Amino acid sequence: MKKWSVVSILALAQFVMVLDSTVMNVSISTVVKDLNTTVAALQGAITFYTLTMAAFMLIGAKLCAKWGLLKAFSIGSIVYGIGSLITGLSQNIQTLLFGWSFVEGLGAVLVIPAIAALVATHYKGKDRVLAYAIIGGVSGAAAAAGPLIGGYITTYFSWRYVFITETVIMIAVLLLSRKFKTQKPDSTQKIDMPSALLSSLGMVTLVFGLLQSKTWGWITPMAKPEIAGHEIAPLGVSVVTYLIIIGALLLKIFYDRQAMLESHGKQPLVNVSMLHIRQLRAGLAVLTSQYIITAALFFVVPVYLQMVLGLDALETGLKILPLSVALITFSMLGARLAKSYSPKRIVRIGQILLILGSVSLLDAIKPDLTGWAFSVAMFAVGAGLGLLASQLGNVNMSAVAENRTSEVGGLQGSFQNLGSSLGTALIGSVLIASLTTGFVTNISSSNLPTDVKNAISSKASTGVPIVPVDSINQIAIENGVSAADAQTITNDYTNAQLQGMRESIVFLIALAAFSIVLSRGIPDTVLNGKKQNA
Repeated sequence: MKKWSVVSILALAQFVMVLDSTVMNVSISTVVKDLNTTVAALQGAITFYTLTMAAFMLIGAKLCAKWGLLKAFSIGSIVYGIGSLITGLSQNIQTLLFGWSFVEGLGAVLVIPAIAALVATHYKGKDRVLAYAIIGGVSGAAAAAGPLIGGYITTYFSWRYVFITETVIMIAVLLLSRKFKTQKPDSTQKIDMPSALLSSLGMVTLVFGLLQSKTWGWITPMAKPEIAGHEIAPLGVSVVTYLIIIGALLLKIFYDRQAMLESHGKQPLVNVSMLHIRQLRAGLAVLTSQYIITAALFFVVPVYLQMVLGLDALETGLKILPLSVALITFSMLGARLAKSYSPKRIVRIGQILLILGSVSLLDAIKPDLTGWAFSVAMFAVGAGLGLLASQLGNVNMSAVAENRTSEVGGLQGSFQNLGSSLGTALIGSVLIASLTTGFVTNISSSNLPTDVKNAISSKASTGVPIVPVDSINQIAIENGVSAADAQTITNDYTNAQLQGMRESIVFLIALAAFSIVLSRGIPDTVLNGKKQNA
């Protein structure tokens, strides 16, 4: 095959994998209406798509070694294509959850680590650096293009065509990949099932707890889950607290088991000794924070544009276009800069741009969009994310020997998708908590009749849902509220939503600032595609 044809095919597969994480965000209002569901339910679907990948990615990396890269890549492509078709044909949220969040996710856990290892198999030295930069840049481009592609197709056709097209693309990828070089299957590879169970349950429990925090409360119970008609809140504490503790404990047990298996010369699910490599540890930490921020942004910004401003899917995609353009441009620029500048310098510049862009975005979120402030902020955010995307893949892969690239690919995929899951879950929780607090406070201090105040406060005690601002007035009138009072409620809800958006952005600014600390272990010398650390 021609020199760069392999990375082109792999980049196409990577594009589809990442596209799914953002393409649905701009279609939130349309999909909610089409499937007769809620924003919270769709947030759950978005979260569980990436969570499935995070939970099973380490197993996928093992299967890549056990089956051989080409076989694993092919099976993953087939499964992913089937999941995309199911999603495109879904008529309810349950079918969408199955096809998208589960089946597609299972396909991706084989494809993503195989991509990382296949790059290492086909390219050496500076070519490998450039190949990894291309994959990273394409990942960023997919995240950026998702809103525009999703917006255009949703507005003029149907969101379903996105997933049906993905099926066609994965068929093409499958056919084109037949000439790839591949490793021989390693029959000695074994999957430690207790480890697989611990890692999967730990991640699912932790992220599910975070996802439900907006409904059940963090510590003080809000809406309490029920089992057989009995409300569950042990010792008066929210179930969320217990889920987070249990999830963290399971992951700690998982880590300890991997270390024990490794020390006894047995096969762990992942060699946790690799995390002692400073470069890899820093690369994974920054990667995780990058994907938390990316997923959070691609959730909260479309919610603001559609629910507050009332924009449709295409208009939403166009508003996000400056971010998309910057992300793609600076991903390519970062790949070129990597030939002359250290990853640390490029990453730090990216982090600073991300912080500056987020601060600007904070000021740009208003009841209406006028001027260039929002576009400039989105461009700066995209530039920062693009520079990060261009570097971190090669930083991680160059930290280990070539025979460990598929394992690192799985580890990278797990952290990447765990970050995406955490980002969507956390930002949803922050947004709902802020919206609820702000709305209740605004209502309490308003001139509304006491009975109206009490009724709203009672209903809001379990959390205020995210709904289009222009529907609040109608909802209030349908519940017997006067036109004047309905307008007051609408204004209070609008202000609360905007405040929730701003507080969500503050959370992202804090995380971006903290990621600078995490990047201390990023190499400060130019990488050449060879192993940097032992």
